[in-house]
Amino acid sequence: MSYIIALAGKGGTGKTSIAGLTLRYLLEKRRGPVLAVDADSNACLNEALGVDVHTTVGALRESSLETIRSGADRPGGMSMEELFEYQINQALIEAKGFDLLVMGRPEGPGCYCAANNIIRKYTDILSEKYPYVIIDNEAGMEHLSRRTTHKVNLLIMVSDPTIKGIKTAKRINDLIDELKLEIDQRVLIINRISGQEGDSLVQYAKELGLNVGGTIPNDPVVFQFDLEGKPIFELPPDSVALTSLYSILDSFQIP
Repeated sequence: MSYIIALAGKGGTGKTSIAGLTLRYLLEKRRGPVLAVDADSNACLNEALGVDVHTTVGALRESSLETIRSGADRPGGMSMEELFEYQINQALIEAKGFDLLVMGRPEGPGCYCAANNIIRKYTDILSEKYPYVIIDNEAGMEHLSRRTTHKVNLLIMVSDPTIKGIKTAKRINDLIDELKLEIDQRVLIINRISGQEGDSLVQYAKELGLNVGGTIPNDPVVFQFDLEGKPIFELPPDSVALTSLYSILDSFQIP
């Protein structure tokens, strides 16, 4: 069975960067291969990983609906489900050591429920082929209320060094209990610590009942990579953000 890691948190916490670096950790320390799933409608995990997206689940769904509406023939007499499963496999972005599946935005107005359901279904199907799966969820808690995050071994809640970020993590933690989601372990990582605020924020989070996995210092190299549009996945091995995250992940005893 796959070991599934999901990430959650409010926008702007560095959640996607941590997802990308966690994937790198699995490749370097656990030897992968890894299935990465960008379950955020505002897809940007590919940028953190330094790969291009040629299609998304949202786009495939629209294409399938258009095929139904137009009455066009399906290749080889495939059912729509067979055709869509074939397209999903074609949509996988293959890179060295990992594959990436991107939800993306459906065209036009409407909710993302269908795309979320598709991501859930095909993450289940595809994950059988990978020892590790990383799911980068959208900001906030909608992915939880729609149950996109499920059957997770490790949920990493990411906060920036603010009370607001930690309160968001608390609401995520409470919602997991409310929805009775299948999550084995939940931890909070407080990102971008720049001064002495780390200890007080960790104490505050613990008082709220959160399991704090650790803190990551503010790293000027990460800022420079963002400024220059370089993928975070390629941070130098002595980056303080990278070494701090690796130390935290080591403590989780990922198999």
